[in-house]
Amino acid sequence: QVQLVESGGGLVQAGGSLRLSCAASGRTFSGYTMGWFRQAPGKERELIAAITWTGRSTYYAGSVKGRFTISRDNAKNTLYLQMNFLKPEDTAVYYCAASHSIVVVSSSDEYDYWGQGTQVTVSS
Repeated sequence: QVQLVESGGGLVQAGGSLRLSCAASGRTFSGYTMGWFRQAPGKERELIAAITWTGRSTYYAGSVKGRFTISRDNAKNTLYLQMNFLKPEDTAVYYCAASHSIVVVSSSDEYDYWGQGTQVTVSS
């Protein structure tokens, strides 16, 4: 079992920045591919960024590429999402998730453990 707890969400103006963190506990964090998903009201949950356990391979959705950066610190059992140049359409609940896959996977079905989510609201 892996327990995940997100933090760092909040209200920010368009063009601003936020840094989300996801603290992991339980089984070894370093063995998991990690992802950040988001879900806006009335929309499906979508993968926006993912990173393999080594950190050598990353994935970004087109909507966030160039603005968001995913990273991890295996020694601290923590996953991060640096979000810059935020837009109102980035407003959503953001979730971190852990997958047993050794490669980046995009389907939420491939992720075994989920955090409770943190709200990000971007005002125009």
